[in-house]
Amino acid sequence: MANHKSALKRARQSEIRRLRNKGYKTRVKNIVKEVQKAADANAPEQAQAAFIKAVSTIQKTASKGIIHKNTAARKISRLARRINQIEAS
Repeated sequence: MANHKSALKRARQSEIRRLRNKGYKTRVKNIVKEVQKAADANAPEQAQAAFIKAVSTIQKTASKGIIHKNTAARKISRLARRINQIEAS
């Protein structure tokens, strides 16, 4: 454990940020699952609405630096491809 006052503060701040980031990452995972569930149920309207919400959440998370921008792009791309597949069929 840290000994200096500044190092102790840094450890506290890091822990708070870690917990906050964990919440954002969990939110992204859950919203991706929601889109996939709607796609599996073959409900294009519901899937499209969930997709729009998911894109917003994923981009917001990436802009805050919680997930990498390429990770965000990959997740959005895969969801979009999934939505387009169910709309085509």
